[in-house]
Amino acid sequence: MNEITKSLKDRKSVRVFTEKEIDESIKNEILLCAVNAPTAGNQQLYTILDIRDKELQKKLSVTCDNQPFIADAKFVLIFCADFKKWYDAFLDTDCTPRKPAAGDFLLAVNDAVIAAQNAVVAAESFGIGSCYIGDIMENCEIHREMLKLPEYVFPAAMLVFGYPTEGQIKRIKPERADMKHIVHTDTYRILDKNERNELFSPKAKEKSYEDWMKAFCERKYNSDFSVEMSRSVNEYLKEWK
Repeated sequence: MNEITKSLKDRKSVRVFTEKEIDESIKNEILLCAVNAPTAGNQQLYTILDIRDKELQKKLSVTCDNQPFIADAKFVLIFCADFKKWYDAFLDTDCTPRKPAAGDFLLAVNDAVIAAQNAVVAAESFGIGSCYIGDIMENCEIHREMLKLPEYVFPAAMLVFGYPTEGQIKRIKPERADMKHIVHTDTYRILDKNERNELFSPKAKEKSYEDWMKAFCERKYNSDFSVEMSRSVNEYLKEWK
């Protein structure tokens, strides 16, 4: 097993960090790896916000579903899907561009999260843990004002970084699903009820599959934050339609 594949398989989210600061040279290397990620047509349809203001970081820990560990992170990056810079450049050069639309939105989101994952892998190579914060997609109106986000710019992902505590290092990574359920050959295959049970029931552990699924549905899918995320993303999408 080579070091890269081992790192990819071992990596887990880290939500508790030591007090050790991340050297600026390492932060810069992580950012360099991010901006060297694969990108659609070499357009780099993203902008990365490097959050340096500690008060802003504390506010984000509240607006992103009240998660105090965000405020404790030693490095915070927000990866914004960004079509504004290209659209404005088209106008600068007397092009006649159409308005950015849903396909442009998704392409820019792809670029942003690919860059984010490069940052995750780079950080891991330095022994630095990370955690994705999907809640940055919530509270559209608040985050637009806080981060000064113009139209055609969408906060696709936030990452927090820091050196993991010993407890986090020793914490067992949650088991991933068997590949036979995830990898389909050539075409999509709808899983039948028995296979869905086989796929998800290991997550239930000591609970019954039915009880666990009902609890998960209410805790995650039907939760207030999930409903807010969909509302917020719809608000962002209005300008892309």
